[in-house]
Amino acid sequence: MDRPVLQVALDLVELKRAVEIAGEALEGGVDWLEVGTPLIKSEGMNAVREIKKAYGVKTLADMKTIDTGSVEVEMAAKSGADVIIILGLSDDSTIQEAIRAARKYGAEVMADLINVPDPVERAKELEELGVDYINVHVGIDQQMKGMDPLDVLSKVVEAVSIPVAAAGGLDAEKAASCVALGARIVIVGSNIVKSRNVTESARRVREAIDEAWKEGRKVEMRRRSLEEETREILLKVSTPNISDAMHRARAMRDIYPIVRGKKVVGKAVTVSTMDGDWAKTVEAIDVAGKGDVIVIKCSGDTAAVWGELATRSCINKGIEGVIIDGAVRDVDDIRELGYPVFAKREVPNAGEPKGFGEINVKIECGGIEVKPGDWIVADDNGVMVIPKERAYEIARRALEVKKHEERIRGEIEDKGRTLAEIVELYKWEKVQ
Repeated sequence: MDRPVLQVALDLVELKRAVEIAGEALEGGVDWLEVGTPLIKSEGMNAVREIKKAYGVKTLADMKTIDTGSVEVEMAAKSGADVIIILGLSDDSTIQEAIRAARKYGAEVMADLINVPDPVERAKELEELGVDYINVHVGIDQQMKGMDPLDVLSKVVEAVSIPVAAAGGLDAEKAASCVALGARIVIVGSNIVKSRNVTESARRVREAIDEAWKEGRKVEMRRRSLEEETREILLKVSTPNISDAMHRARAMRDIYPIVRGKKVVGKAVTVSTMDGDWAKTVEAIDVAGKGDVIVIKCSGDTAAVWGELATRSCINKGIEGVIIDGAVRDVDDIRELGYPVFAKREVPNAGEPKGFGEINVKIECGGIEVKPGDWIVADDNGVMVIPKERAYEIARRALEVKKHEERIRGEIEDKGRTLAEIVELYKWEKVQ
């Protein structure tokens, strides 16, 4: 290989769309086409045949073989696959049978290190067994939890002499870093195939990895904390994206924006209080920090526990917004300030600061449990609560939902297709 290879993973389930997207990716500088596992499971070996027939470039079949190595490799090779991807977790006998079958049909074998406990040691063993390529791969579900192929890539590159590929949530920047760390093949999936402009997205990756290869130096990447990255991602996605990512989870019930067109993202500082008792709600402003969201549960909604002066205090402290399962007043002033407050009811009357209640305890707001530190995302669609233990994962999954929708939106707007046509709705309706 002269320059780094850009491989696109066609992890789709609709063959017609996969063929179309593959062509757009090739225009952007992609070298190899990978028929992804979801596509193979959906369409079988016909997917490999059609991709190879359509473009004639080096085609990979991501079989994820872990048994019957000879049978599965032979099947893929006969269908036109130039490289068959098998699992590095496979028994050595399966690896050997896969390699024998590949050689018989003039194909090559790539071993995927996904879920291998000791990737460096296994990479050495796989090279000895005779595989042609090693793939340092962090799976989609692992990516959602913050795992990164960069963490082990350089060690594997140093351990073997055969070409090493890298895969797992790569964008242009990370792909360039992989090349700088010694990867000869970079495998990009959703950041190309789910893009509204596949050709342009592929071109960005192509240019980034070529530049890293020419410079021949390590690309410095600032590794953001998971909290920083979580906030950054949640600012990009909508509450419907988040609901979809959480398997159609519900938003808070009967909580509405006082100021429309505002978005709130932050970690919860929770308040439990009585109807009209605004002491703890105001005290929570002093407890909360910049970027937090105050979430208030009241025992009723006949008297306000929030108003203009509390809102101004939040603005001074950099608090992101306020969610109230109860009543708010001074809504005209709050709207003029443009500050995001979401509440159950608007009233003119306030109660008194009696001091009942607690701050930073588990509450139920709008019918949804909220714990201190849970992530709150609110927009005109509603208020979603993301458990702090899964915040990064849900954020990443929501971003994948958004990418998928953007691609479909582009096909509707630019190509005049219907939603049912694009997702092959009738084919995938549940069998009764």
